[in-house]
Amino acid sequence: METIKTDVVIIGSGVGGSAVARQIAGSGAKVLILERGDFLPNEPQNSDAEAVFGQARYKTKDEWQDAKGQRYRPGQYYYVGGHTKFYGTAMFRFRESDFDATEMDGGTSPAWPFSYKDIEPYYDQAEQLYGVRGQTGVDPTEPPRAAFPHAPVPHEPTIAALAERLSEQGLHPFHMPSAIDFGPGGTCRRCGTCDAFACRFDAKGDAETRVLRPLLAHPDVRLERCARVTRLRTDAQGQRIVAAEVSRGGEVFHVEASTFVLSAGAINSALILLRSACEAAPDGLANRSGVVGRYLMNHHLTGLMGVNPFAVNGTRFPKTLSVNDFYHGLPGDADARGNVQMLGNIQGAMIRATYPATPHVLANWLGRHSVDVLAMSEDLPNPDSRVRWRDGDQVEVDYQPGGSAAHDRFVRHVKRVLRRTGFPMVLRHSFGIQAPSHQCGTVRMGDDPKASALNDLCRAHDHPNLYVVDAGFFPSSAALNPALTIAAQALRVGAHLRQEIGAGMTRD
Repeated sequence: METIKTDVVIIGSGVGGSAVARQIAGSGAKVLILERGDFLPNEPQNSDAEAVFGQARYKTKDEWQDAKGQRYRPGQYYYVGGHTKFYGTAMFRFRESDFDATEMDGGTSPAWPFSYKDIEPYYDQAEQLYGVRGQTGVDPTEPPRAAFPHAPVPHEPTIAALAERLSEQGLHPFHMPSAIDFGPGGTCRRCGTCDAFACRFDAKGDAETRVLRPLLAHPDVRLERCARVTRLRTDAQGQRIVAAEVSRGGEVFHVEASTFVLSAGAINSALILLRSACEAAPDGLANRSGVVGRYLMNHHLTGLMGVNPFAVNGTRFPKTLSVNDFYHGLPGDADARGNVQMLGNIQGAMIRATYPATPHVLANWLGRHSVDVLAMSEDLPNPDSRVRWRDGDQVEVDYQPGGSAAHDRFVRHVKRVLRRTGFPMVLRHSFGIQAPSHQCGTVRMGDDPKASALNDLCRAHDHPNLYVVDAGFFPSSAALNPALTIAAQALRVGAHLRQEIGAGMTRD
């Protein structure tokens, strides 16, 4: 069996793994990134809704099952750059209150082991790295921050009119922070397919385009593609990780290193740790506390289509508007809370992929006459919401969200707001765990090793050379897109690792 030796192994090339690699590059350590997927091909189907949704061309062919044994293909995308190849460019900072413990809807949103102030400078770095565009001073929940690196993407006429009608209701719509190469000299063409599509023009601020591609020119950074890590191996005492077992093309090889960074996504990182059970760690690695694979969260996500039969929505890039007036609760209902932001344009092929019985003519008509909004609420952590390995190497996702009733009240309120802006019909669709784009919480961090798997720098309490740097480390989900927070914490962890590597070299 082939063995590769390096200094640092990073498993996963998405928003977490790429940022850690960037911080370590140039420290003198050899960095090897293992990505289970390949480069995403640049082809016409990237922007073809029928190919992306109807044929599920880019979605994994793997199958998972729910707690009842019902099998499905999850919305997982295994490519260099991870899920950011298909995300909607939203790059929000969490609010200051998101790092504190909060009681809501009969449950607890737990505190993080660090504060907003601790991560604030890394938010600054992450926004610079991803070229985030936005505007300060409008969002009423905005935390202390420096100015955005770039001016916001301007609203197109339909979205500008919506913002004005929201303002007339006393709300404070603001420009959604977006990682997109827009403006003079930029590559964005407002092609009309961004959210949930791959960008053919490298305009989307994804992990491959903004971080990995320039990083791979560094002599100390190496990327191995189509390399799926199946398990990690420890020393005889079960303390240090000594190797990653990797499968590629039907062959297996080992990678040995001094430091291991697991950034495979919240669900897959937990599965790798559970699958790595051994005599010294019979319940899986980093799992002395029993939390690995538990506390799975994914946000409560409801899409709302505001339909106006008398107007055609010609917007090409709608994700320029957001509303946080309800982030800390509705008047008289503090538990019903969340963020409102634009969805990408819903097309007929997308509707038919979810509701196959919808006639083509009706689906296409709805797509042309709708303005599409996402209502997002915090998903409370639940220890019984979990991922497991089952017989036959089958993945089971037993998702049990927390706070559903409060989210439903929030959605009803947002529907009324949309009707008042001029949409006589508002349709809704809920996004479940089958599309786990905001998956988090499965390898939670905390100060108490008995109740968490990781410390505040994402190092495993049980293993001094293992770090888990993806949304699996989230103790709570907040109610905002997770990408920027993953990137910021990854830069923070990477800075720590670079310092540790430098100190080690000095001692040597």
